[in-house]
Amino acid sequence: MVSYNPKQWFKLLFRVEKADTLRELFPLMLVLAAYAGIVTYLLTDLWHLPETSMLKKVIYIHQTIGFVFSLLLAFRINSAYDRWWEGRKLWGSLVNNSRNLAIKLKHLVGAQEAAFFNYAIPRYARAMKDHLRDTYTAEESSIAIDPSKHVPNQIASAIIGEVYRLNKAGQINPEQLVSITTEITSFTDICGACERIKKTPIPFSYSVFIKKFIFLYMMTLPLTWCFDLKYFIMPIIAIVLYVFGSIELIAEEIEDPFGHDPNDLPLDDISNNIRKHVGEIFEGKNA
Repeated sequence: MVSYNPKQWFKLLFRVEKADTLRELFPLMLVLAAYAGIVTYLLTDLWHLPETSMLKKVIYIHQTIGFVFSLLLAFRINSAYDRWWEGRKLWGSLVNNSRNLAIKLKHLVGAQEAAFFNYAIPRYARAMKDHLRDTYTAEESSIAIDPSKHVPNQIASAIIGEVYRLNKAGQINPEQLVSITTEITSFTDICGACERIKKTPIPFSYSVFIKKFIFLYMMTLPLTWCFDLKYFIMPIIAIVLYVFGSIELIAEEIEDPFGHDPNDLPLDDISNNIRKHVGEIFEGKNA
């Protein structure tokens, strides 16, 4: 995830990052500018069509659909951001629940059990991160894991299994068991919610329609603007494409916030913070 200071306007204007959509759109902007120049040459210089040509009336179509177009793009970026923000809230809940579980267990278990939970609780966060990225990172531990199966579920099962063992041994009473089980159950709920975001993209028809709409809108703009703007239309239409295309590219990037794109959630940092904070909680027990 890109870190920046939103108050540094001047610096941001001239800052170029890998996440900047200009890098990806620049070739298409050049092609569209050349297309606009060719259209202008054909209509005004070669064929000498008058400014009263019926082609200029196409501008009324743009004016009519422009408002609808803006609503579609606004909905697109808002729906994508909602998915990004929901993902961030879910991972924030995982951080808090991991701390709460560690705090509760610290006062109920011995040093040997504390060492297990000190590893297993942060391991769940790392496993969920890899699971959402369709990867697996092997680690040496006492928890037997089958990479071909749902890894976060296996770790959650190992945690709850240890808690039940301690309950049977009398180290955790029934009231404490209920409180602890609630925290562990929340891990699976959070993982399921993240899976829902990842595996339910924007409907295909809607995504394709937006792209086709942008393409047709941009391809017909030179037919109306060339009579008034002449060859100035070339840089102007490139800028218009940059604005519209950037909205779609940004939405595509953030609608799945769990990957490695520059604007995705910093899952590595969050996982490392969980390991650090849980370790600090169990520090006295491990000494």
